[in-house]
Amino acid sequence: MTVMTARDLYERDFFEWTRCNAALLRAHRFEQVDIEHIAEEIEDMGKSQQRELESRIQVLLAHLLKWKHQPGRRSLSWEHTVDNQRDEIERLIRMAPSLRNYIPAALSEVHPKAVRDAAKETRLPQASFPETCPFTPDQILAPDFFPE
Repeated sequence: MTVMTARDLYERDFFEWTRCNAALLRAHRFEQVDIEHIAEEIEDMGKSQQRELESRIQVLLAHLLKWKHQPGRRSLSWEHTVDNQRDEIERLIRMAPSLRNYIPAALSEVHPKAVRDAAKETRLPQASFPETCPFTPDQILAPDFFPE
């Protein structure tokens, strides 16, 4: 019978791997801990928060673009979505303050996707939207900012 190590569990049973490594860490049995996979998982946790921030900024930015480019179609639903995304972005930043530093890069990253989304939803051509983000990070996060 082969004894399975903490490292072996990673590919076979992730849930058990997490429990096993947590127990090893608590018992200070560091020589048995799967350090490489733990480091990878910790990095992935940070990337997950970064992806969530990007996703929320993309939705927020698409709605701000729609707000600006279709003033006659503005709705409480759009306003609610903008408010909700801002609230969730602020929650993320409270949990991980260093994410605030990533917002300018995230704006650049998701702007083309937000334009695509806004164009689809408004049925306006993508060319009618700006090529770069027209809003600053402070504007998109400001609770009272809605572009005119």
